[in-house]
Amino acid sequence: MTPAIAQLNKLSLPFQLHQYQHDANCKSFGLEAVEKLNVAEECVFKTLVVDVDNSYLAVAIIPVALSLSLKKIAKALSAKKVKMADAIRVQNSTGYVLGGVSPLGQKKPLKTLLDSSATVLETLYISGGKRGLEIELAPRHLINSLQASYASITS
Repeated sequence: MTPAIAQLNKLSLPFQLHQYQHDANCKSFGLEAVEKLNVAEECVFKTLVVDVDNSYLAVAIIPVALSLSLKKIAKALSAKKVKMADAIRVQNSTGYVLGGVSPLGQKKPLKTLLDSSATVLETLYISGGKRGLEIELAPRHLINSLQASYASITS
């Protein structure tokens, strides 16, 4: 059991687990999940960690086929400058390896934004905390469990 699953169980939120055999040669973990789970790519989200004003880390959850807009997330966070966080810092802060970073069950809770495209979905898929493991849940449950906010953060 990953920390992400433990958090959902503790909160008694409904979710479904989906596992698949991760291909170590695959470079796009999110698109691999789309293919192997045979789900629409707009329903599978990736978890990105950003460095905000060289001051703190924040989480962006966006559809796997889209790109994060650093300008839009900076505006949403009322920040001057946002950049992708260093991989070592991400691992130390979240407790997860890249490609398996879940927004749930992180070692240090971070301010989190979920792309507003999720508002039209009944369920979405996020990393379960390791490569080859996805959690399917309602966006509202994800927002509530993380005390997150919706924002238009993709380009």
